[in-house]
Amino acid sequence: MNPIRILVADDHTLFREGMHAILSGTPDCEVVGEAADGDEVVLRAAELQPDVILMDIHMPKCNGVDAARRVLRSQPDIGIIMLTMLEDDASVFASMRAGARGYILKGADKAEVMKTVRAVAAGEALFSAAIARRITRFFTDGLASAAQPFPDLTERERDVLVLIAQGLNNAEIAARLVISPKTLSNHVSNIFGKLQVADRAQAIVKARQSGLGSS
Repeated sequence: MNPIRILVADDHTLFREGMHAILSGTPDCEVVGEAADGDEVVLRAAELQPDVILMDIHMPKCNGVDAARRVLRSQPDIGIIMLTMLEDDASVFASMRAGARGYILKGADKAEVMKTVRAVAAGEALFSAAIARRITRFFTDGLASAAQPFPDLTERERDVLVLIAQGLNNAEIAARLVISPKTLSNHVSNIFGKLQVADRAQAIVKARQSGLGSS
């Protein structure tokens, strides 16, 4: 049987090397390449045609969620597994919407990593027990907020979208919410992904059509 061809994407060299060591020591896996940012992931995926990509969510230039979306647009058969230190609902569901078929917390043991890699390589989707509980809770608790526009947005993302719809620029929004420009930029990127819009103008139109930011 041919080994599972894996691309490891993370902006931390030590983490890539550690994951490489884990995977390379397994007979049915082969690490065919590494990437340090989202743009490089897209290029390397096209070049190497891996079976599975282990992808950090938070990377420079292009985050893991956006990179996954770009990769799967042209190579839908690649199995993408998200790696992160966090298990917040926004990250989990952004990953699922982007097409990821697995989600592993950094620090997971080798057995969990290999179980997820093998399942995703076989065309399955596999999330840890902790993530599965979050998914169940989302669908249970989400019914109460279903009538709200854009229920996928977090409370802070909704605050940001309202201010965008009111015409404020990023500097003004960051000052109003007392957050860093980088944090705001991440919120804006998440909002665009969840609303499935390409730019600020489209986000404003969608928000105002739903009654946000009109007052």
